[in-house]
Amino acid sequence: MAWHERPAGSFTAELWDGIGDVWAEIRAHPFMTGLTDGTLDQRSFVFYVVQDAHYLREYARALAVCGARADSVEAIRMFCEHAAGAIAVERELHESFFAEFGLSEEAVAATPMAPTNVAYTSYLLSAAYGGSYAEAVGAVLPCYWIYAEVGRELLASGSPDARYQRWIDTYGGEEFAEVVSQVLDAADALGPTLSAADRAAAAGRFATTSRYEWMFWDMGLRREAWPV
Repeated sequence: MAWHERPAGSFTAELWDGIGDVWAEIRAHPFMTGLTDGTLDQRSFVFYVVQDAHYLREYARALAVCGARADSVEAIRMFCEHAAGAIAVERELHESFFAEFGLSEEAVAATPMAPTNVAYTSYLLSAAYGGSYAEAVGAVLPCYWIYAEVGRELLASGSPDARYQRWIDTYGGEEFAEVVSQVLDAADALGPTLSAADRAAAAGRFATTSRYEWMFWDMGLRREAWPV
């Protein structure tokens, strides 16, 4: 079963059906095509990796909040483990890139978050703290799911650039697939317990952060800076 081919009538199938146009734009984005044909400007990739390191620290906070608000022991365990895993990815994958690009830990830490990154992470944390548990899950889910979809599709094409291929292998690999499968199943278990209003609110969060995923890659391509 392809990632987006969830069981008919499931909560996750409903969520994915609501972002078909966004997914099409993500898949066609020049950042993605540049990874597979090797034409992505290295400066854009470095910018993206640094910003993603900042993002994942805030994403880990949002996952930890999901764990604290979860209504089952299994969901608590899963989200807390995933929060720790997000930090591990930042340290293992990103730091290997930083070393290759000659970036020190101090230089990365001193790099400010780009406007889109600030907006996306602020929205995530707002949803996690201020929305319902279902809204929090809806908000964090696209980062899992869309990266799995991107990794799966790009893995089929590969990249002539070894660094880009390493990034593709990480998100297109079986280890990440298992992580995403866990959270999708948790979301589907949550779905039947929700009222129509709660499902709609969660779907709204899911759609918004899906758009932020497109914006994040576009931010990287443009090496977005604060205008003033």
